Amino acid sequence: MSEPLIFDTSVWIDFFRNKSSPQSDLLTAYVENNDPVLLTPTILQEILQGIQDDNQYHQVKETLSYFSILQIAPVVAAIGAAELYRSLRKKGLTIRKGNDCLIAFYEIECSTPLVHIDGDFDRTSEHTNLQTWPPKQ
Repeated sequence: MSEPLIFDTSVWIDFFRNKSSPQSDLLTAYVENNDPVLLTPTILQEILQGIQDDNQYHQVKETLSYFSILQIAPVVAAIGAAELYRSLRKKGLTIRKGNDCLIAFYEIECSTPLVHIDGDFDRTSEHTNLQTWPPKQ
């Protein structure tokens, strides 16, 4: 069995659109091999809120219910994400979407690598304990 991974919304979008990338191909392999795929509540929300078609929404919601969703107390996660955002700002790095700090906070707290297609996560990993995939050499 492979190590558990968190797949960012950006990867899930490519996965559901059958768009090949190293990240979405890894997600496909994880799903096909029944390897541990982890979600955060924020990733779940972002995926579902972007679906316009009701039938597709219900189908994707059902599919995602089979994956493990990480749980951190909402207030702890909100404060942790805010502190992460503020610490990055003090270092001159502004994260474009606050939700990315929430996702990064979950990864840092759970020490689970994040697979993504978003440069903000790479920049965050340079200043924090955020682990991204592929691992840095």
